[in-house]
Amino acid sequence: MGNTLILIGIGLICAGVAYKFGLLGWFGHLPGDINYKGENSFVFIPITSMLLVSVFLSVVFWIIGRF
Repeated sequence: MGNTLILIGIGLICAGVAYKFGLLGWFGHLPGDINYKGENSFVFIPITSMLLVSVFLSVVFWIIGRF
C-alpha cells in the first residue's frame, strides 16, 4: 500500500509540474470536447479528454498489475 501511495504522489507531482509549465495546454481543447457558452451560462464536457485519461490510466494500472 505504501508503494502505491508513493507512485500516486509522484504521478500527481509530475502532472502538477506539467500543468504549471503549460505542457498540458492542449488538454480540454481536443476535438470532441463540448463547450457551450450562453449569455449567463457555460457548459464544458471534456468527452475526448476523459477518454484519453481513461486509456492512459488503464495502461498504467495494467503495467503496475503485471509486477
